Amino acid sequence: MHAILPLLLIQEAAAEEAKGGLLSPHGGLMFWTLAIFLVLWFILTKFAFKPITAAVEAREKALEDAIVAAKVDREEAAKILAEHRAQIEAARAEAQRIIVEGRQTGEKLRAGMIEETRAQQQDMLERARREIDSEKTKAIAELRREAVDLAIAGAGKVIEKNLDDQSNRRIVESFLSSIPTSGSKH
Repeated sequence: MHAILPLLLIQEAAAEEAKGGLLSPHGGLMFWTLAIFLVLWFILTKFAFKPITAAVEAREKALEDAIVAAKVDREEAAKILAEHRAQIEAARAEAQRIIVEGRQTGEKLRAGMIEETRAQQQDMLERARREIDSEKTKAIAELRREAVDLAIAGAGKVIEKNLDDQSNRRIVESFLSSIPTSGSKH
């Protein structure tokens, strides 16, 4: 009997298909379908559509707010980036200025040191010239004294008589003073 039941069901479905099936218009089926649809529409409108619409609108609002915030953030980031670039350029300009000032200061120091070295060199040359002149004068005086002593000694030997040293010295010195020196010719 259990095997007969599925067969009966299949036969009934075949008989209904023969009558027109689901696609054939039936007034009762259409009425109940429309009634169920309207009840379901009313329930969905009353309880589901408002929260779903509110959630969709809230989501749209959140997305719009996020887009506006992103635009504001992007504009602020662009402004900050421009400020940073300006600061970097200012820092580069300042660094270049400092480098130029350093070079100028270095050149001034170098020129000052060269000038100071030249002045020191000139002082040393002048001092050396004065010392040379002083030593030359001392040497000439020493040579004169030795020449006087030698002349007196030589004259004493020639005359074989020892004259008074002071008077002889004055005579020889006056004679040597009258002779032009080679240093005064130049």
